[in-house]
Amino acid sequence: MKAHQFWLALALACAIGATLADVQHKVQLVPPAAAQFSIERKLPSIDGAIEWLNSPPLTTAGLRGRVVLIDFWTYTCVNWRRTLPYVRAWAERYKDRGLVVIGVHTPEFDIEKDVESVRQAAKEMRIDYPIAIDSDYRIWRAFNNQYWPALYFVDAQGGIRHHQFGEGEYKQSELIIQQLLAEAGNGAFTHDLTSVDPDGFELAADWSDLKSPESYIGYERAENFSSPGGAVSGKHHLYAVPARLGLNDWALSGDWTFGKEAAVLNAANGRIAYRFHARDLNLIMGPALRGASVRFRVLIDGQPPGAAHGVDVDGQGNGTVTESRLYQLIRQPQPIADRHFEIEFLNPGIAAFDFTFG
Repeated sequence: MKAHQFWLALALACAIGATLADVQHKVQLVPPAAAQFSIERKLPSIDGAIEWLNSPPLTTAGLRGRVVLIDFWTYTCVNWRRTLPYVRAWAERYKDRGLVVIGVHTPEFDIEKDVESVRQAAKEMRIDYPIAIDSDYRIWRAFNNQYWPALYFVDAQGGIRHHQFGEGEYKQSELIIQQLLAEAGNGAFTHDLTSVDPDGFELAADWSDLKSPESYIGYERAENFSSPGGAVSGKHHLYAVPARLGLNDWALSGDWTFGKEAAVLNAANGRIAYRFHARDLNLIMGPALRGASVRFRVLIDGQPPGAAHGVDVDGQGNGTVTESRLYQLIRQPQPIADRHFEIEFLNPGIAAFDFTFG
């Protein structure tokens, strides 16, 4: 894949959940028939991981005889976070019946290549199944994968029988797992499905009121940037927020430097403004220097968020960035409408990567 094609795929990859699940959650699912799931191809090599967490290194040959679920993920992706409660529940329920779940962590941003950050994220998210650290994209390319999240369902003979790109289809996915386990002689195909009760980042998006797409901040993939004069890449520049933003337009205020993946604030009291329409507003961000912390304050329509605050903000809109990750800043109650969001950073040194919504 050429460089521009690769980045186009990445730009679509984590957002695929919003485009697919809006349709998928409305589909009436029925138990799959075996004939529907012929072998798509053989399981590619999973030998490309630079490290394994929660397990010694696994191999394609060594997995023969087990039903395998491959889950491509990256820890800042909100679309993947909303699939996690199901994958985690399946891993626990079916591990004694022969299912092996493998999370292949392939980073979208450079910050996600840090193995200790992946390890900490896995601990906080209660992921105890094997994780292949795929920072070199070797497993990603072996699968010719393009999406987070992406699930590949592998039978006991090593054949990929089904795939699921993006959020949704949870009932169908579990029925396929049951079917493959039954074919392997590991219990009857019961149609009895696992119940999950997600909250926080794992709560499903409010698709009926979601009108804001994922928005990258780094200059390589940024769209709808509305500060007067546009973006100046690679050097200090003073930006301002225009008097009015259209829906899904965003702007900077203060002294920022645009990089390929993120914008970095050079002086205190810089701001980002965004006009959005969604229940949830999240921002991937982190301190530009490891170990630093950056205090911030959030406003919605010019006021503290109150009951609309996210898990990383109090009712007055106050919060602190101490690590590079996804921060939930707004989770508003009904009614959902176009809102003007602002975040002001009280210290310099924030790196802001990507807005996501739910």
